[in-house]
Amino acid sequence: MAGPPDPADWQQRRTSFGSVAAGYAAHRPDYPADAVALLLGERPLRVLDLGAGTGLLTDALLTAGHEVVAVDPSPQMLDQLRARHSGVPVHVGGAEAVPLPDADVDAVVAGQAAHWFDPGPAATELRRVLRPGGVVGFVWNVRDERVPWVAALGAALAAEARGHEADQGVVTAFAAALPADVATAGSATVQRVTPEQVVAGIGTRSYVATMTPDARAAFLDGIRDLLATHPDTAGREVLDLPYRTDAHRLTPR
Repeated sequence: MAGPPDPADWQQRRTSFGSVAAGYAAHRPDYPADAVALLLGERPLRVLDLGAGTGLLTDALLTAGHEVVAVDPSPQMLDQLRARHSGVPVHVGGAEAVPLPDADVDAVVAGQAAHWFDPGPAATELRRVLRPGGVVGFVWNVRDERVPWVAALGAALAAEARGHEADQGVVTAFAAALPADVATAGSATVQRVTPEQVVAGIGTRSYVATMTPDARAAFLDGIRDLLATHPDTAGREVLDLPYRTDAHRLTPR
């Protein structure tokens, strides 16, 4: 796994989401149903949503008929999940010390979260909480930069993001640590958003949440300027923000 150069910076980003929990719930994209089917199949399972955050992946898991238990290190994020799904059990905790008993779930999934896990200790915990024959599923929504204005947005974010929005070799690291066989499939989703909602969504990224207030305001103003001046977005009230969805099913050997 290609980690950030500064461990303190990584830890600060990893724990930053509580401060933007409401915005995260409002402005992050959903997960497509076919990605969940790739991860878990069609039979209802008991699933741990690890790094569940505000419950965006939990939404898709419940819609598919699965029983869900949610774990996240941020109480504020879990408050948002409780507001969405009051019947889902939630626990404060992380991938390296999962607050569940042995052999408790049929599957462990993580949406937009596994790049924050430490593969060695986390793999040990995943094997502990999984029932025999259980699976691990990782999924990321990543902006589709084949669209020119989205590519321009990605370029504006790249220096600050430093890879904190995608796989970064996490799947390979977990496949070795578990060990596991991997099946991968792609899907897609699109958000219909206003330019200001695009800006608000960027504001929930860890690298923005950890900026000083002045730096954050200046950075987000730069994104506003980009959207106001790019030929594909200038003057438009609603934008189609496309994402590719990368889903990885890991089957422990």
